[in-house]
Amino acid sequence: MSKIQVELLENFLVVWNPTEGSQLYKTAYYGKPVGIPKPKIPEFDVPLVLDLMEGLYLAETEKIDIYESTNQTRVSLKKLRVKAKQLYDEFEEKYAVYHDLRDSGLIVTPGIKFGCDFAVYKYGPGVEHAPYMVTVKKADSDISATEIVKNGRLATTVRKRFIIAVPDVASKKIKYLMFKWFKA
Repeated sequence: MSKIQVELLENFLVVWNPTEGSQLYKTAYYGKPVGIPKPKIPEFDVPLVLDLMEGLYLAETEKIDIYESTNQTRVSLKKLRVKAKQLYDEFEEKYAVYHDLRDSGLIVTPGIKFGCDFAVYKYGPGVEHAPYMVTVKKADSDISATEIVKNGRLATTVRKRFIIAVPDVASKKIKYLMFKWFKA
């Protein structure tokens, strides 16, 4: 399969060709089709919008080529990473976790509506509810008991498992701490 052409617009990437966008979406739920919050079918006739983290992963795995519209020059991985670092707090740590989860065959979407970094699916949005909510923490960061309880209560309320991912960016190893709540 040839690489899909993607345009960098501000802080997003756009797949203008609906057929190619549909292909990315239906193979592993990348991106969001414009104007369709919860697609019921994997094919759609609108552009697909990718966030920078998805785009970097897809570019690194050689599924897409990214261009700027102003002069049709190719956007390097380095430039995309610099742009992503400006947009995301602790980008390297979050991207390491995103990359690891995607490489494991899981579907990863932004977790903002759950108050975490990622919502993670085994099969995909629309097929199932995300079974996991993942928060990324640096190894030297503090986490209070209150924060763990708040996240655990939220996860229980929305029927998800709460996971803290602790990446070691240098070694590319991730430790996952999963919390299971039970009634005494």
